[in-house]
Amino acid sequence: MTGDQPGAPQTRRGLIGALIDRFGHLVREISKFATVGGFAFLVDFALFNYLASVRHMPPVAAKTISTVIAATLAFLGNRFWTWRHRQRSHPAREYALFFFFNGVGLGIAVACLAISRYGLGAIWPEVFQTPLADNIASFIVGTGLGTLFRFWSYRRFVFVEAGTPPVPATSRDHESGA
Repeated sequence: MTGDQPGAPQTRRGLIGALIDRFGHLVREISKFATVGGFAFLVDFALFNYLASVRHMPPVAAKTISTVIAATLAFLGNRFWTWRHRQRSHPAREYALFFFFNGVGLGIAVACLAISRYGLGAIWPEVFQTPLADNIASFIVGTGLGTLFRFWSYRRFVFVEAGTPPVPATSRDHESGA
């Protein structure tokens, strides 16, 4: 439909317009997801360094606290901004699934680091057992793959798309076998 007919919905012309019509909502969701994730990352990074360096908290405790706070902020941002248009289920269910999938995303980042440091590092230690290689494997490759997984899982399982409500069957449907 080109929108030339009176009363017809307006659509964009050309390949780019067709792509925007088809995938524009997904681009907006990804942009919002990235914004929320970037903010949560900054909170995690700043709070961890504050707790570990200024407050002299043990690093594992500092990381646990900063991660839980950052993940909670990410949950709220994604629930009430990124996917606010999506159907809401029980908040405890959403929050539990959100943290579960965050754990899987963290596992992906740790696996990338372990493969780099211990797998590839056993072969080329001068390349893969360095702080630069650890940061690339963990923060670039691991966080990148984990973020793709989290976007997919949050969109698919946590903040679910509203389904079409089932139409109740009438007695005529049962009689006719339809």
